Amino acid sequence: MDQTILSSYAEAKKLYAKHGIQTDKVLEKLSRIKVSLHCWQGDDVQGFLRKDKALSGGIAVTGNYPGRAETPEQLRQDMEKALSLIPGSHKVNLHAIYADTEEDVDLDRLEPRHFSNWVDWAKEQGIGLDFNPTLFSHPKAEDGFTLSHPDEDIRQFWIRHCRSSRRIAEYFGKELGQPCVTNHWIPDGYKDTPVDRLSPRIRLKESLDEIFKDEISEAYNIDAVESKLFGIGSESYVVGSHEFYLGYTVSRGKAVCLDAGHFHPTEVISSKISSVLMFTNRLLLHVSRPVRWDSDHVVTMDDELMEIARELVRGNLLDRTHIGLDFFDGSINHVAAWVIGTRNTIKALLRAMLEPVDSLRKLEEKRDFTSRLALVEEFKSYPFGAVWDYYCQIQGVPVREQWLDEVKKYEQDILLKR
Repeated sequence: MDQTILSSYAEAKKLYAKHGIQTDKVLEKLSRIKVSLHCWQGDDVQGFLRKDKALSGGIAVTGNYPGRAETPEQLRQDMEKALSLIPGSHKVNLHAIYADTEEDVDLDRLEPRHFSNWVDWAKEQGIGLDFNPTLFSHPKAEDGFTLSHPDEDIRQFWIRHCRSSRRIAEYFGKELGQPCVTNHWIPDGYKDTPVDRLSPRIRLKESLDEIFKDEISEAYNIDAVESKLFGIGSESYVVGSHEFYLGYTVSRGKAVCLDAGHFHPTEVISSKISSVLMFTNRLLLHVSRPVRWDSDHVVTMDDELMEIARELVRGNLLDRTHIGLDFFDGSINHVAAWVIGTRNTIKALLRAMLEPVDSLRKLEEKRDFTSRLALVEEFKSYPFGAVWDYYCQIQGVPVREQWLDEVKKYEQDILLKR
């Protein structure tokens, strides 16, 4: 144990204790929070299922940093490295196109056995798996429509794919002893203003109802649906809007996914969390960093990330919220991107847990807004960094920027030799 870190933590512990905050208990609670690391950061959303690697569905990855994963084995190796530098025990989020198989199998014919290597690896790592059907970058999605397509054959293809995805998720949950969150996002929409906004939404509702007709225990699989404001090629109309999916989840008992980049530039998901969880049992977050649009930048500890964390902590909503990451930056080291984004997310949760929430709430109820503002601002300079350093040390991961040395060495030894 580094004595400087221990000494700094001891002093920070005393300061927080004056406000009734027990840092040891905070760290114990933090260690139980699982963040789902998205596999698609490691290979620029290429996947392994199809030889044609062209992205579509409004998805674009910029940058050509060397060393991205080319095989399932390389991707797992890279994620192992990232996980070794992140405190806590977490999950990995897979898309269907990351099936580990030599078979020539289309999306609607995927089965649990095509992901058995992922399950074996997850058991070795002691982590859980989440899942996503892939409704983009496929010939049957070339015109921008999938589950709301007017062509019945195309629509049924995607329904079969989503139903098989839920069976794969159930397999994950049973094998790994923890629920798999299965998120459904579709790119469907029009580039220009449509005449008929209603019919595609009717077809989407009917498709979703057919997908979810197979009853699967939430002990194994938790269903979520994800809205979007617009995308490349669907600038004027998106079938799966926030209003559509919010209504669907409330009426069907599913979880809604709030993605930080899927709303108007002046909207933030932190302000929506408490409202959504008033009427739904569960929430899925895709923590990302939009820059002017849904550009999926690596998560930094900015104001919105802190507000998301505060909302979850202040409302005691963590137990009903599943936290996943969603960014893909091809311009920097792929492993470093995971580490930066995940460590920042956990740091933000820690900072929120180290606030005197009960005291602040009482001040607010008394209408003592002066004291509330003063205390909130003073706590911004409290020594949460000393608590974070101690947490990293007891979790056996590098403290502060020491992790970067390991990533740079990994880059030289592994990534640049691919």
